Amino acid sequence: MNKRQPVKLIFVTGGVVSSLGKGILVSSLGLLLKCRGLRVTIQKFDPYINVDAGTMSPYQHGEVYVTDDGAETDLDLGHYERYLDVSTSQANNVTTGRIYNSVIQKERRGDYLGATVQVVPHITDEIKTRMLELSGTGEYDVVLIEIGGTVGDIESLPFLEAMRQIIIEKGKKNAVNIHLTLLPYIKSAGEVKTKPTQYSVKTMLSIGIQPDILACRTERRMTRDLKKKIGLFCNVEVDSVIESRDAETIYEVPLLLSKEKLDEIVLEKLFIHAKAPYLNHWIEIVDRIKVPADGKVKIGICGKYTEYQDAYKSIIEAFVHAGAAHRVRVELEWINAEHVERDGPEKYMKAINGLLVAPGFGDRGVEGKILAAEYARTQNIPFFGICLGMQVAVIEFARNACGIKTADSTEFKPKTKSPVVHFLPGQREKTEKGGTMRLGAYPCRLKPGSLAHRIYGSEFIHERHRHRYEINNSFIEELEEKGMVFSGKSPDNHLMEIMELPGHPFYIGCQFHPEYRSRVTTPHPLFHAFVKASKDYRNEHQSQVKEAAEKA
Repeated sequence: MNKRQPVKLIFVTGGVVSSLGKGILVSSLGLLLKCRGLRVTIQKFDPYINVDAGTMSPYQHGEVYVTDDGAETDLDLGHYERYLDVSTSQANNVTTGRIYNSVIQKERRGDYLGATVQVVPHITDEIKTRMLELSGTGEYDVVLIEIGGTVGDIESLPFLEAMRQIIIEKGKKNAVNIHLTLLPYIKSAGEVKTKPTQYSVKTMLSIGIQPDILACRTERRMTRDLKKKIGLFCNVEVDSVIESRDAETIYEVPLLLSKEKLDEIVLEKLFIHAKAPYLNHWIEIVDRIKVPADGKVKIGICGKYTEYQDAYKSIIEAFVHAGAAHRVRVELEWINAEHVERDGPEKYMKAINGLLVAPGFGDRGVEGKILAAEYARTQNIPFFGICLGMQVAVIEFARNACGIKTADSTEFKPKTKSPVVHFLPGQREKTEKGGTMRLGAYPCRLKPGSLAHRIYGSEFIHERHRHRYEINNSFIEELEEKGMVFSGKSPDNHLMEIMELPGHPFYIGCQFHPEYRSRVTTPHPLFHAFVKASKDYRNEHQSQVKEAAEKA
């Protein structure tokens, strides 16, 4: 693309119902454009009044995704990074809360010179500034902007108004709108119904926005006649009505949208000249995901949000990436930590090939996680602990291998006699919850010759963090005397970042969140190694069963 051309803006909105998959659509389109040689980034505008996602419950919001610069963001940013293989930042996720917070601060400083501060123009102008922020850096040819929520929501109106103004100001050659809607199939009538899409577009028109492209989420193939009908009633060219069909894996969506020529339509409307997309590597990965050549590996995830799996979205996707690399399907066994606490670990873990103890906050289910970590350690099951998962593994080892029976974390027992895990320096004094943890990417030095060093193949790494508590250095000597190795530390040696147990088939924990750095094309090294260890455990177990059967 000619660098002298203005940066092109693609706004993606949704209608009818939420959870249609705007994040996957925008990520897929971003990938297709990137594969054509364009420089692409994606922004997400969320209508909630929270300043960021950091204080929201996983039950309401799902996973909190953390960027390198420490932003606590919407989980869609994880999709953006995984598809585009890029790092996002604070500028890639903007909420209503951040917009109003900024406007109120300006009003208090007197920046508006005595004007009455209103939604239009002050709030919308602030939104427009954020929407144009990345396009002004000179780093991108195309900026995709996803508007959260559903058209018609009162919370989304300021974002839609700002979008409308930008499209008018920039012109249709430089800014377009893709509207994602639902085409429900009514089984009793045997028909796909278009009325929800028509009403959604009608709502857009009522606020002055005419969609340029309609992406229709559907279970069934769309006929040409159906596309013509939708185009006629929604004022959209028939060739700009595309099918967004359900896929076996979300990583197949870019290939399906490519067949619908979504990227070609966008290029034509925005007058962009670009090369044909190179998708061979992506096609190969999708084939590996859909048809794993080496069967399945069963990995247990022990956590307390197991009934709402979006809380672990990046972990789930990291297993997909690592599974594809090893040509296996990782079958996740969701283990409720409170059930382990109630019933013991064997009932839930005797059939798994590996165990991941998940991150989290609060004391609910912690004793179950500790029991799970002990079972994996003593039964030689590959183990991987992330954040709190590492902390409970250290507590378990302190109690049962070091004989420190009162070992605990001050997060759960503030007055424990043996605070093996305690507050990070400076965290005790912080009273506000939002954005006050240790957040973002930090360096870590690996111990030469350790398992972690062999996995990464490097002495220095950078990983993303989100925590308030750490391993208490006062107990390090006792833990190491019994065989635990702290193989990853902060460069000043004050913070324990990775622990492992030599002699165990695979037992490793990390204080950071490696799942945030896993990509479709480059699985994270720790997940890659853990899946391999679980696969090896599966193979060995199968050989033992076969050998026993032959002897019998």
